[in-house]
Amino acid sequence: MEKKLSKMDRLLVAWRTTFLQGSWNFERMQNGGWAYAIIPAIKKLYTDKQQQSDALKRHLLFFNTHPYVASPIMGVALAMEEEKANRKTVTDEEIQTVKVGMMGPLAGVGDPVFWFTLRPILAALGATLAMTGNILGPIIFFVGWNVIRFGFMWFTQEQAYHAGRNIEQVFSDGFLQMVTKGSSIIGLFVLGALVQRWVIVDYASLGLQTQLDALFPGLSALLLTLVCMWLLKKKVSPVWLIIIVFIFGILGHCIGVF
Repeated sequence: MEKKLSKMDRLLVAWRTTFLQGSWNFERMQNGGWAYAIIPAIKKLYTDKQQQSDALKRHLLFFNTHPYVASPIMGVALAMEEEKANRKTVTDEEIQTVKVGMMGPLAGVGDPVFWFTLRPILAALGATLAMTGNILGPIIFFVGWNVIRFGFMWFTQEQAYHAGRNIEQVFSDGFLQMVTKGSSIIGLFVLGALVQRWVIVDYASLGLQTQLDALFPGLSALLLTLVCMWLLKKKVSPVWLIIIVFIFGILGHCIGVF
C-alpha cells in the first residue's frame, strides 16, 4: 500500500515550521527547527525506528534561509520523502541537494517581501491608528501579520508539495527577481505616501512654513527622508543616523531654524 501524507499531516508540519528559528545554532543554523517541523511526516511515512532515525539524521544537516520562505522547500522535501518511503529512487544526497539549492535564492526573496515591505507597511498602518488612540492599531498589525505570514507559509508549502521536484520550473524566467522587484516598488510607494504624515520639518520660527507648504507640500520631509536613505545606502549605521538627526534638530532649534 502506498504511503501518503494527509492534509492534516502537512498542516501540522506547516504549523511546526513557524518555530523554525526556535533552536538556531551557529554550526548548522536552522537544522534543529527544520527537523522538529518534519517529525510528524517522518513518523507517518516510516514505521521502523531505524528508518525514522536515519530520516531525522539527514534532516539535521545544515539548513538556513528566511524563516517564512522555508515552507516551499519543506513542501518539496515532503514530496521527496514520500517518494523515498514508497521505495522510489530518491537518495539522501538528492534531498539535501534540493534543500541547499533552494534555500539561497529564496532567502533573497524573503527579506524584501517580508522585512522591507509587508512588515513596515502593517506597522505603519497600525502605528498611525494607535497614535489616534484607536485600539485597532496593534490588533491590525498583530493579526494581519500572522494571518498573512501563516497563510503564505501554508499556501507555498502546499504548492511545492504538489509540484515536487518540478518546483524548479517556478524559479525559471526570472520569477524570483520579478517578485522581489515588485514587492520593493509597492513598499516604497506605500511608505512614500506616509512620509507626509510621519516626517515633520517645521520652519515656523522663520516664517517659511506657510510659503513652503503652498509651493511644495511636504518637500522638507521628503528631502530629509531621501537624505537618510542616501546615508543608509552609503552604509551609515542606523544608530548613527538617529544620532545625527537628533543633533541636527537640537542645533536647528537652538539657532532658531526650527
